[in-house]
Amino acid sequence: MTLYVVTGAGPVGWTLAEQLAGRGDSVRILTRSGSGPVHPLVERLRVDASDGAALGSAVTGAAAVFHCIHGSTYSAAAWRRELPAAEAAVLGAAGRQGSVVVFPESLYSYSRPDEVMTEDSERAAVSGKRGVRAVLLAARAASATDTVSVVASDFYGPRVRTAHAGERMVPSVLKGTPIRLVGDPDAPHSFTYVPDLAAAMIVAAGLPRTPDRVLHAPTLPALTQRLLAGAFAAAAGVGAPRLHGTPGKVLRALGMVLPSLREIGELAYQFDRPFVLDSAASERALGLSPTPLDTAARETVRWWQAELAAAPSSRR
Repeated sequence: MTLYVVTGAGPVGWTLAEQLAGRGDSVRILTRSGSGPVHPLVERLRVDASDGAALGSAVTGAAAVFHCIHGSTYSAAAWRRELPAAEAAVLGAAGRQGSVVVFPESLYSYSRPDEVMTEDSERAAVSGKRGVRAVLLAARAASATDTVSVVASDFYGPRVRTAHAGERMVPSVLKGTPIRLVGDPDAPHSFTYVPDLAAAMIVAAGLPRTPDRVLHAPTLPALTQRLLAGAFAAAAGVGAPRLHGTPGKVLRALGMVLPSLREIGELAYQFDRPFVLDSAASERALGLSPTPLDTAARETVRWWQAELAAAPSSRR
């Protein structure tokens, strides 16, 4: 039995803990709230991942640390304030006892998102949330601790709530109501199934050590928002939803007066035109392939159906 540490219990951290425990490994999951999967092999601890002193004992004996926390709000200001310090604490604690640190990463830092993005693409974005991600990647590359960053595109799958293909899409598909989307519903766009990201991170943790490695999570060839919503509808046995796109320029204009839309509008370029991740090289290196769309859509819909069915009773 091998010990692994996971920081954060969002969709990625939770799924990692489940997959690791499911194969018989011991998992220590660190969150401020003490949340995480209930499993005999999962130890849930209340630990702030930015607290270097607390992390020191929490990561002792771990073969790898999977660092999966996110900012308290979806804003560049919160990310700059919170994420670099937390990553520095994790890198320091893991490095002192010889653990590799594996990060889930986004495509935000990629300099040319208008081109197909590969493992060799430049990651040097300089502004807003994109710039924060580039700074984090540079700090990992400069660290003495071995790191692996596994890059994914927009998430979908069980436990994925706050995402374009999460609560903004799936519940409306199930209810048969129209969906207001960001960008062009028919623009090619890569979507990554979270269980595939978690599986890639686990395999990546066991690869030969390097000072800094960047891989892409196994991801299907680019879909469109319309195709993905249609796959959810087919999995649920309901009709395809009506989709309405909102151009990025409209969101950016509205963001002048609505801060929440300003944060979304900053990255609306990802949905106005093709936004494509290529994971072929990483799939070969990891020996993994993305989950077929019908299977992934079925599991996603199944989770949402259970979640929505439980919601009324949980509010009583």
